[in-house]
Amino acid sequence: MEDGATPEEKSRHGADWYRTLVEEVNDLATVVDTDGTITYVSPAVTRILGYEPDELIGHEGYEFVHPDDRERNAEAVEAVLSIPSEPQTVEVRFQHADGSWRWIEATMRNRLDDGLIDGILLSSRDITERKEYEIEVRELVEEYEALLNNVEDAIFLIDVKQSDDGDMRFEFERLSPSYERQTGLTTEEVQGRTPRNVFGDEQGADLESNYHRCVNVGEPISYQEELRVEEGARFWQTKLAPVVTDDGITRLIGVTRNVTDRVERERQLRQQNERLDEFASVISHDLRNPLNVAQGRATLLAERTESEHLDPLLQALDRMEAIVEDTLTLARQGETIDEAESIGLTDLVGKCWATVDTADTTLEIVDEMTFQGDPDRLRHVFENLFRNAVEHGGSDVTVRVGCNGERGIFVEDDGPGIPVDEREDVLEPGHSSASGGTGFGLTIVKRIVEAHGWELSVTEGTDGGARFEFEMAE
Repeated sequence: MEDGATPEEKSRHGADWYRTLVEEVNDLATVVDTDGTITYVSPAVTRILGYEPDELIGHEGYEFVHPDDRERNAEAVEAVLSIPSEPQTVEVRFQHADGSWRWIEATMRNRLDDGLIDGILLSSRDITERKEYEIEVRELVEEYEALLNNVEDAIFLIDVKQSDDGDMRFEFERLSPSYERQTGLTTEEVQGRTPRNVFGDEQGADLESNYHRCVNVGEPISYQEELRVEEGARFWQTKLAPVVTDDGITRLIGVTRNVTDRVERERQLRQQNERLDEFASVISHDLRNPLNVAQGRATLLAERTESEHLDPLLQALDRMEAIVEDTLTLARQGETIDEAESIGLTDLVGKCWATVDTADTTLEIVDEMTFQGDPDRLRHVFENLFRNAVEHGGSDVTVRVGCNGERGIFVEDDGPGIPVDEREDVLEPGHSSASGGTGFGLTIVKRIVEAHGWELSVTEGTDGGARFEFEMAE
């Protein structure tokens, strides 16, 4: 433009240049007057919001703003009018031509009476994807906080900092409320500190070795660790998982559970089993050997002489041998089942029935089923129950075996049954109502059933006799 142009011409030229600029940029340019009426919209509105410019010009912008965002939008307009030199930025939802809502970030500038644009200039951009991502992240954070604050297991977060030379440093970032309750430690006490700083060199080195292992394998690991924080919290079952980003593993998330009671019970159980083994060894060798000698000598004596005392003596020695056998079985059958195999009920019951002196008694196998267990130890269960039925029901008793519901087995007879007030006592050591019984037979049944993790109950049979029910674990 020539230097001799009038001020009006210069202003008009500047306005044309400014209008060309705002129409070419990617952002949406809008001009509104002090009443909020739209006086200008750049062509970008079609691409961003689906409108033609003429569809918006002459309308108040508030009409298209989400009702929940209008107050915030009005406050930004009032602020930019009050302090013209300070732009205002606001995020609102603006209605798209298709009826949906799009998030718009608008920067407002007061251009009243500047000679180029008469009104408030809004430079806007579509931030819908960013806002949706922020909302998604916020929801995830809320879920994460809810999990962290309410889960019973203790959770801890570890920052993994790796130097240029490959050295790794592990620092506590956060502890869940459950972790704080169970250990007495707080996030404030441990945040930014290493395991060695918190737990000392020895325990800290053990913790860091597992953290190194998790980083090296790059996948979750599980382990049991000893961490002495207080008397009731010493042993922990921990699962550690790495958080992988573009820069590698930057964090470890640990979930741990106090298993001190379980470890102590297992230790006590091992000690009990060791004592039982010692007891079984004494019975097996130190008691059985002289008993066998006494039986042999009594038999020889009976062959060489006659005495009314010999038969009671032999019977007493045989009873002692039965007690020794049952006691030995009882000492060894309470141990937990480590390995189980598939067992067919009909096959197991048939083998056990064949080894028992059942005389003229009858066996009925009502159902067939397959289950998991230790067949050698379960033979003692069925053999003892069959003997119990014959001893109390006589030679013409009928024994029935079948399924008890979906996860159970029953063994019943049609003998005299067991009185209600004695059904718990018959399972205790030394209880026997049969002449010559050791009183350990049903106790052995109970111990083996419990070693399988099953439940045993005694009730009345279909025909009034005794019924034993095994409820298997899920």
